[in-house]
Amino acid sequence: MTPQEIQQGIEQLGPWFYPFEFGDGLRTTALVPPVVTEIFDTRLRMLKGAVQAHFGSREQDLECLDIGCHEGFYSLAMARRGMNVIGVDAREENLKRARFVARAMGIDNVEYREGRVETLSGELDRTFPLTLFLGVLYHVEDPMRCLREVAAVTGEMCVVETQVVDEVEGTAEWGARDWQRPYQGILALIDETGEFDNGGRETGVTPMATCPSPKALRFMLRQAGFRRVEQIAAHEGAYEQHARGKRVIYAAWK
Repeated sequence: MTPQEIQQGIEQLGPWFYPFEFGDGLRTTALVPPVVTEIFDTRLRMLKGAVQAHFGSREQDLECLDIGCHEGFYSLAMARRGMNVIGVDAREENLKRARFVARAMGIDNVEYREGRVETLSGELDRTFPLTLFLGVLYHVEDPMRCLREVAAVTGEMCVVETQVVDEVEGTAEWGARDWQRPYQGILALIDETGEFDNGGRETGVTPMATCPSPKALRFMLRQAGFRRVEQIAAHEGAYEQHARGKRVIYAAWK
C-alpha cells in the first residue's frame, strides 16, 4: 500500500483503540489516554516472555489463535514473530481495522474471522498450540462457558489476561447451618450498559460483565480443563494495574 492509501485508511477507519506505527510518520492515535496505552506494551512484553519460555525455537511456524483479537494488535505481533495466526472477534468493524493494518504492514500470515468465544469450538472444530485470550474475560456474561470454549481449542498453552476484583475469603452455609463450604474466589457483576448502548467496541456482546478474583480465575481455569496454571510476574516498569495486581496474566497448560 502507498503512504497515501495508508493515510486514507487511517482516517476512514478511525477512531482507533490501538496505536499502530506504519513508518514514514504514519500512525494511528489510540482513543485511550497516553498513560493508559502503557497497558498494551506491558501485555505484549509479558506475553512474549511466556511464549518464548514455553515454545522456544518452536515459535517459528507455530499456529496461534487470538480470541477477541479486536484491531489485531497482539495477533499481528505474533505474526511478526513467524507464527501463522487466526484472529477471531465478534465485531466486524474491529476486523476491518485488523485486516487493514495487516495489509498496510505487508503481513500475510494472519487471517481474521468473525466469531464469538461462546461458540468457538463448534465454529473452528480444531485446536491450536497457542491461544490468546487477552482483555476479554472480564467483559463476558458467562465466563465459565467461555473458558471451556477456550480450553477446547487450546492444544498446549493459553495466555489469559484480565482485570480482577479484590479477593474475598470465607465460607458459605451449604444446605444446613453446620455444613460449610469455602469460597473458591468470587465473581463480581459489572454493568457496562452505558458503554454498550453507546456502541463501545470494548464491551462484550451483552451489557453484563463478570469480573473474577484471582483465586476464582485459577479455579475456573482448572475446571475448564487446564491441568496447570501459573501467574506471570509483572516486570519492573509494568503498567500500574499489572504492577498492583489489579490486572493479571496467567499461562494455562492443557
